[in-house]
Amino acid sequence: MRTAGEIAEWIRTGEVTSREVTEQLLERIADDKTINAVVEVRPEYALAAADAADATSPVGPLHGVPMTVKDCLNVAGLHTTWGNPAFAEYVADQDATVVERLQRAGAIIIGKSNVHTMLADFGQTANEIYGRTNNPTDLGRTPGGSSGGGAAALAADLTYLEYGSDLVGSIRLPAAYCGVYGLKPTNGLVPQRGFQVPRMPYLPSELPNLSTLGPLARSAADLRIALRATAGPEAPYSWQLRPPRHQRLENFRVGVVTDHPAAPVSGEVGDAMAATVDQLARSGAKIIEGWPDEVDPGEQAEEFGRQVGLFFALHGGEPTELTVDELLATERARMLARAKWQRYFEDVDVFLCPTSFTVAFPHGSTTIDGQPYDAQVFWISHAALIGHPALSMPIGRTTSGLPVGAQVIGPWHEDDTAITFAELLAG
Repeated sequence: MRTAGEIAEWIRTGEVTSREVTEQLLERIADDKTINAVVEVRPEYALAAADAADATSPVGPLHGVPMTVKDCLNVAGLHTTWGNPAFAEYVADQDATVVERLQRAGAIIIGKSNVHTMLADFGQTANEIYGRTNNPTDLGRTPGGSSGGGAAALAADLTYLEYGSDLVGSIRLPAAYCGVYGLKPTNGLVPQRGFQVPRMPYLPSELPNLSTLGPLARSAADLRIALRATAGPEAPYSWQLRPPRHQRLENFRVGVVTDHPAAPVSGEVGDAMAATVDQLARSGAKIIEGWPDEVDPGEQAEEFGRQVGLFFALHGGEPTELTVDELLATERARMLARAKWQRYFEDVDVFLCPTSFTVAFPHGSTTIDGQPYDAQVFWISHAALIGHPALSMPIGRTTSGLPVGAQVIGPWHEDDTAITFAELLAG
């Protein structure tokens, strides 16, 4: 299966046309009767856009490349349902900022990928409108959630690139379970206009926001392309992404943790992590084992849970009963956690750990490998709490062929350091 960057290069050199690529992708989506990952397409628009791309010089790094976006992102003329029957008839009248920027980079948004109802499950993707999405490796298993549709579409060759959202691992967990790449960028890096519940106004906020938008892809290089196309705040704010710290794997200083009692990894995940650490050692990279100084991973995971509760209270959920002093204490805890990790990244370039303690599990599971369902959150919680960039990358497969994912956490606003490390590690 080709990456978005490879397809863009083929279109640029004339090896294929955007029309050919788009037609073939639409045919594969129409033929799919088992995955149920792409839930709405616009063939006439897509083919017209492909013809227009073939008739013009490349306008950006994704020129003529067909792709999908998560159903929670507004695309003018397409439904935005959030998997909720109450919004089944809602059609967006304008594009989300990320959609605008992807199209400016030349991408053709051909349709939408499936989500869990109201994005409310990090481990499954199913809703009453479109039904359940299955893992392409094993149809009886989950693709993860809530961006499971996009991750499954990539793994099943039903899209070349995807844009999703991540609050409680909703990009990273599906990426790990489906064997693709998924990036939760530095918090605030990608604008969220057009990512809101239908009929609700977009209210930009400078309050802490755990939720992020980010790309899923078949390679680390594609993550970089998509991030560069979409990153950066809307006016009047501005900043630039920092370049990667290193360009050679042996120059990286890599923090490593492969297991923890709060979410003990399965034997197959542990074996894949051990093999990856061995690969790093052979490359000459400097390995620093253990958590950052003064970081209590269990305590930080619990703090993340409290922050998620506050996030939902801020966005219309159950009101919090915390006092002002208690609210200030949670914010101090969040910023203290970020400060500890930022000190750590003065001497370490990236932190490598599991994305999840398990591989994709059977649909409907309430416990997994003897662990509580919520144990999936432990490994993704730390980067989410501190707002640092974190990506999931495939590092191998189990004896039964299920993908195993590892998580790479990078320094604040140094997303490309994490992406470059993953790219070099993948070889």
